Amino acid sequence: MGLIHIELFATLDLVGQAPGGPDEDPVGFPFGGWQVPLLSEVTGAQIGAAYEGTDALLLGRRTYDIFAAYWPHQKDGEFAELFNRVPKYVASRATPDLRWAGSTQLGPDLAGAVREIRDRHRHVKVVGSLNLVQTLLREKLFDRLDLWVHPIVLGVGKKVFDGGAVPTNLALLEPPVAGPQGTVYLRYGLGDGTPRTGDMNAPDRGLGNDDFR
Repeated sequence: MGLIHIELFATLDLVGQAPGGPDEDPVGFPFGGWQVPLLSEVTGAQIGAAYEGTDALLLGRRTYDIFAAYWPHQKDGEFAELFNRVPKYVASRATPDLRWAGSTQLGPDLAGAVREIRDRHRHVKVVGSLNLVQTLLREKLFDRLDLWVHPIVLGVGKKVFDGGAVPTNLALLEPPVAGPQGTVYLRYGLGDGTPRTGDMNAPDRGLGNDDFR
């Protein structure tokens, strides 16, 4: 069974909308391209390393349209070679233009289609596609989550965990890394079960209210 690997860019208030440019998702959102001033060589290297071994892309309709308008016309560079070579799977209820070579639209049973993709490929990368990501998070149809948290607060915009997130345990796979602009890179794996709770006043913890005064 392969790996479903989500890559997300978010602000401190976990807005994930339109990080790459003003035309990405402009409706009601004035901060398109918020990530660009915070990019660095460190972040670029982290993103590049995260694509190692990728043999398929899983994209939402909006991200697919942006990629399909750009990458087929790029011939040089590792990303151009990778994106143009690997199969592209598109989650959409509409009828997207699939002229980009290697593109396939998924059927209405998204969960079943993602499981089939996972069985077919070793490393499936999910890029952008916030609505799709929220479905994958809600259904726990992912194995790894790479999250770059940027040191800004926007106060508006679509958030990473909008759309019905469910209680989920995650395991930090490696120590966090902070870039020169203050962006923190976090890599998580999907854990078992749901979050546990406790009581700070429980006798076996040896803590009382006076400990926090």
